[in-house]
Amino acid sequence: MSGIYIHIPFCAKKCSYCDFHFSTSFTGYRDKMIHSIQQELETRLADLKEDSPSTLYFGGGTPSLLTESELQKLCATVGRIKPLNELDEITLEANPEDITELAIAGWKRCGVNRLSIGIQSFNPEDLSWMNRAHTVDQSRNAVKLVQANGFENLTIDLMYGLPNMTISQWKDHIQEVLSWNVPHISSYCLTIEKGTLLEKKVRSGEIIQPQDDDAIAQFEVLIELLEEAGYEHYEISNFAKKGQRSKHNSSYWTGNSYMGIGPSAHSFDGKKRRWNVSNNSLYMKRQDWFEDEVLTKQEHWNEYFLTRLRTAEGVSLTFLTKQFELKDEFFATKKKFIEANWLQETNEYLFLTPSGKLRADYIASEFFRV
Repeated sequence: MSGIYIHIPFCAKKCSYCDFHFSTSFTGYRDKMIHSIQQELETRLADLKEDSPSTLYFGGGTPSLLTESELQKLCATVGRIKPLNELDEITLEANPEDITELAIAGWKRCGVNRLSIGIQSFNPEDLSWMNRAHTVDQSRNAVKLVQANGFENLTIDLMYGLPNMTISQWKDHIQEVLSWNVPHISSYCLTIEKGTLLEKKVRSGEIIQPQDDDAIAQFEVLIELLEEAGYEHYEISNFAKKGQRSKHNSSYWTGNSYMGIGPSAHSFDGKKRRWNVSNNSLYMKRQDWFEDEVLTKQEHWNEYFLTRLRTAEGVSLTFLTKQFELKDEFFATKKKFIEANWLQETNEYLFLTPSGKLRADYIASEFFRV
């Protein structure tokens, strides 16, 4: 098994753009939720034999809201299956406002060796309409504090394609992160998700949805500046210095098995998907709390293209030949995108060109078998 993902469904505030599963009113059942997550973890780890995890990832939600005691319970449960110091990577997502010397010391005692800090923007107006709980100064101080206390393995999250963001502002954001010399940067384009507060504000005209051309230009600047600074663009939204790729997330993109624990968490064992209910009450009651399905050959094909085409290595033609029957439509689609200079074929791999990276999801979908 490549890794374990633990979903912590707690947030102090609701970000306007977020459609992940979480709750801001969890005080009354906080202990019960942690116990339920621990129960699921114990039950499912007991089913493992020699397939032990190599990474552990706390996501959410806001895992940095966990107390040291709560985090220790979950880490200790994993530790009974495999010593934590033998895991390649233990990541915790943290919001800037939660990062203190006391918190950092506690995370270290629990075995956390990698932090993912959700900064998103250095523009106070952006943080306001996003309904983020931190300030720009808190972001800067958080990174300084983490580095001063010996956390070298960290990643910073930034967002582009934001309302009213100019190329100049975006370049300033990137340059500030580069000045911190962090080993890993994740950057995501803002998407307007149905049912979010942001979607309502866009529909009402309170917020003007950015133009696609602006987001594309910002993505191109992102790639240019980070590659000039020595970062490898190893996945559409992820950049790393040499040897600093996210080990946990890389397993998703390469099709390895992983276990998802907690409400809304997903799992994959190579043949079967499993997903937990996105309802805290049902999850804690263990009432209709998960579903699963065995992937068909067609679904395996589609998932392989959706994930692998996002990576720098791309799609293995050797793997496709061994695992699937290659149909005429595949060769025609491949030829079309190579001629458009959106795909390149080298050393038995099919991967995105710089212009193809701007259209990754579309290109992948054109290979899907329906």
